[in-house]
Amino acid sequence: MTQQAFPKLLSSQIAFDIARTILDGFDKHYRLFRQSSQDARRHFETADWATAQQAARARIDYYDRRVQECVHVLQDAYDPGELTDRVWREIKLHYIGLLSGHKQPELAETFFNSVSCIILHRSYYHNDYIFVRPVISTEYIETEELLPTYRVYYPAADGLRFALKRVVTNFQLAVPFADLDRDIARVEARMREAFGLDRPEPNLQLQVLSNLFFRNKGAYIVGRVINGPRDYPFVIPVLHDRDGQLVLDTVLTEVYHITLLFSFTRAYFLVDMEVPSAYVSFLRSLMPRKPRSEIYTVLGLQKQGKTLFYRDFLQHLKHSSDCFQIAPGIRGLVMLVFELPSFPYVFKVIKDFYPPPKETTRAQVKEKYLLVKHHDRVGRMADTLEYSDVAFPLARFSEELLAELRQHAPSLVEIEGERIIVRHLYIERRMVPLNLYLADAQQQGKEALIEHGVIEYGNAIKDLVAANIFPGDMLYKNFGVTRHGRVVFYDYDEIEYLTDCNFRDIPQARNEEDEMSSEPWYPIGKHDVFPEQFGRFLLGNPTIRHYFMQHHAELLTRAYWQSHKDRILEGVVDDVFPYPQQIRFCKQDNPTTAQQTPARLPDAAPPILENLHNE
Repeated sequence: MTQQAFPKLLSSQIAFDIARTILDGFDKHYRLFRQSSQDARRHFETADWATAQQAARARIDYYDRRVQECVHVLQDAYDPGELTDRVWREIKLHYIGLLSGHKQPELAETFFNSVSCIILHRSYYHNDYIFVRPVISTEYIETEELLPTYRVYYPAADGLRFALKRVVTNFQLAVPFADLDRDIARVEARMREAFGLDRPEPNLQLQVLSNLFFRNKGAYIVGRVINGPRDYPFVIPVLHDRDGQLVLDTVLTEVYHITLLFSFTRAYFLVDMEVPSAYVSFLRSLMPRKPRSEIYTVLGLQKQGKTLFYRDFLQHLKHSSDCFQIAPGIRGLVMLVFELPSFPYVFKVIKDFYPPPKETTRAQVKEKYLLVKHHDRVGRMADTLEYSDVAFPLARFSEELLAELRQHAPSLVEIEGERIIVRHLYIERRMVPLNLYLADAQQQGKEALIEHGVIEYGNAIKDLVAANIFPGDMLYKNFGVTRHGRVVFYDYDEIEYLTDCNFRDIPQARNEEDEMSSEPWYPIGKHDVFPEQFGRFLLGNPTIRHYFMQHHAELLTRAYWQSHKDRILEGVVDDVFPYPQQIRFCKQDNPTTAQQTPARLPDAAPPILENLHNE
């Protein structure tokens, strides 16, 4: 062997070993990820809601921990001088070879990127070294387990009711149903009416994903009906009744309701998937307008969601020409928010300093966003994508926006040639600020829209309360309205756990001087909250006040807040249903203290919402 050949062979061996180490790190991660999803079934069967919540929160950190483990292994095992540009290019080539026949290749590619981006400088963030573009196809990956991705049932032989019963019993839940025949009859009747199944085609079939979806206190059966050239999505929620037995709570047959179930405002599902791309493909057939990035995210694969989102964003930049600009609405004290009008998301940067009365730091704000990331968002808090070192084309930034960034967040901005690098930012789905929605409805003279906004605002707060969240700053500008008229909270810098708050009544004034004083005459602790004061800041508009007092007057009382705090401290986990109360089969079987969203806006979406995409 020549001296020239030996270094080449050595570097190739290093490249292969590193590729193998990274893939081993991913395989460990996904094995633990699947185990947590399998454990969710046991938590559901035993109604161990506290453990289920803890496990769901813990799973969110699995990915970052495995990435850090892998980085430490590589840093300990190899000298930086060994990792030349040629070696890193070979690492990627070896990794591609190792992914042949892999069941989660797209996730493994993202894991490779995560590890590489920690070790490499951002000048290496291109397709020679990382997977800017995917390489391995995820089409038609075959499962090696006994269960296929979905089961198929044919009602023609024994009837729809028998097929539906097989669908449910095949999951073999270790808890008896209170009255499965009754529930199946209800599901059948609803599906016949919704899908027109009284005239079945010869190919009538039910296709049902082989594993249950778990979240909060529910398990969900997800499937579709094929009838001739048409297919119809359905989801059947399975819950515990008050006696600990199982019930089929309803069947979701509208794409609208199914889309809300898989909304970006809810925490991640736990579902055991050998081939996640097959589950994503199935769900995309039910919700064709929902991006694949969001579907990966709601399945708990949020890093893959981020990867796909960023690829979509880069493609959008190539095929658009509008400029980034300051987002409309009242400017925030903590966040600088900008947008690309043609793209349905906003970009949020934490400012370097905050004027009074804000008393916080960048680290504290990031902790609040991390709290939301780990918490059950109950359909009322927007999911947030967090990025570092994001490069934007400098020519696409308006002068006003550049001036704002340089003034308010100079430590996070760097100009590099024709690019502007933002060192840290959050990306959220664009919504119309509630204050602008209410002002627009008032200007149009549409009280029905005002009432809907006020009802939704109060329901959003009540759902957050049920999830042990106190919004902190409850001004309308901190809530957004989605395309479908749902009100969602999105300003997290003052968020607190409800159980950390001390709810108080304002003490009785001691004398006339106390009543006339512009400053409180009583001591106020850091976590003290006075609900009766909310009206002073929220209810100046007579129309808004009328509807608020009609629907949500209890939010102005200490008793309401304290009673929910006490329930949470007692270990009670309230139901917050991801579908309207009125479509449930038997409400008395599962009473709820949380609020339910009105089905839809009272009429067509007002103009102010028309530029938003569906949830």
